Amino acid sequence: MNPRKGRQDISGPGKEPVSRLQALLRRYAEPLPPLESAAFGALFDRYADARVVLIGEASHGTREFYRARAAISQRLITHHGFTIVAIEADWPDAGQIDRRVRDLGPSTAREQAFSRFPSWMWRNVEVRDFTRWLHHYNRSLPADRRIEFRGLDVYSLRNSIGEVLAYLDSTAPQLAREARRRYGCLTPWQDDPAQYGHSVERGHEASCEEAVVQQLNTLLSERLAANPEALFSATQNARVIRSAEQYYRAMFRSSTASWNLRDKHMFDTLQALLAHRGANARAVVWAHNSHIGNAAATYMGWRGEFNIGQLCRMAYGDNAVLIGMSTDRGQVVAADDWDGDMGIKDVRPSLADSWEQEFLQAGIPASLTDWRAPEREDLRQALSEPLLERAIGVIYRPATERQSHYFQADLGEQFDALVWFETTSALTPLPVTSGPSHEEDTFPFGV
Repeated sequence: MNPRKGRQDISGPGKEPVSRLQALLRRYAEPLPPLESAAFGALFDRYADARVVLIGEASHGTREFYRARAAISQRLITHHGFTIVAIEADWPDAGQIDRRVRDLGPSTAREQAFSRFPSWMWRNVEVRDFTRWLHHYNRSLPADRRIEFRGLDVYSLRNSIGEVLAYLDSTAPQLAREARRRYGCLTPWQDDPAQYGHSVERGHEASCEEAVVQQLNTLLSERLAANPEALFSATQNARVIRSAEQYYRAMFRSSTASWNLRDKHMFDTLQALLAHRGANARAVVWAHNSHIGNAAATYMGWRGEFNIGQLCRMAYGDNAVLIGMSTDRGQVVAADDWDGDMGIKDVRPSLADSWEQEFLQAGIPASLTDWRAPEREDLRQALSEPLLERAIGVIYRPATERQSHYFQADLGEQFDALVWFETTSALTPLPVTSGPSHEEDTFPFGV
């Protein structure tokens, strides 16, 4: 296969040369209606039969990506029976919002949801508007059919320990005492779990792995007389603790090992959610492109990393739909460094020889381009060559953009479709207030 076949120039007499790829993009890209319109959501009816629809984003701080994801999810929920929204966020934080959108009663959490860095990633106006809509929609449904809002990530060591202990305190005090003894191994490190990993892997400190595995097994084996939902949530928190203990040790072995452990945990959590909901469960996943695209088609996979998108493709085949989102330029909320100050940054125009440039040159300002259908095999083949792709997480460093934010990807194999916005804007963060959580009184984010 000629790796440059998709970029061959084609033109007619007196016409400006157009690459074959750009011609195909102009042919197949479907202009996006306004996000607020029913016509926007209807574009995504083609994914109605999927078990899992994973919707990505090229950055964690872009308004249009969040609003588009919300609109797609609303359509899949209201018209096609999707039952779970699972996000790249910590289980206990998302759990606070889940309890409110399903009216499950107040949370036992002592902190506001999504109050730690990067708070803006989920604590923002765009997510607030979606969860308020979800709360209102759920009130029209029986309790056992209400849509769940769940977290998939692995970072909540301290909060997950607190959730497990609070659950056991209320259901089995004797088991709570044993859990405190076991989790006591991690207590000195719970506010700085990376230091735990360093101390075990580099400083020969004793590992807490056996203790956290024993505690998870206790929750799995004991038949506690309790609300099934509360038991499920506590068990998932125990799984987070087990995975977090492994993750922070893996950080000091290799970046590949820690990445794979994190995405495997997210995939396992998604599967647990689907199993818990029942045979008719279907989920929408919100995460970064680097998580939901098939890693096997990117530089990540070529160096040994996998992700939740690849694992879903392997598990569900064509019943998993992978949708990327991207932009050429605009503004984004991001920090210079981890735990740094949040700011609104200008997103530089995309580099030459990037997928973003190909979509820009195709000349459609906002579009959905889908290449799943057999009759679009010519487009998929044209997209299946290595070009640069941009990824902005919660950190954006424009001065080193090429090194810091671009990687090689075969777009046609990475995604099933791409939502494109030529220009984008920064999302609107919500403030983090001090003091204990009062989510139940000031839903959804204490403001």
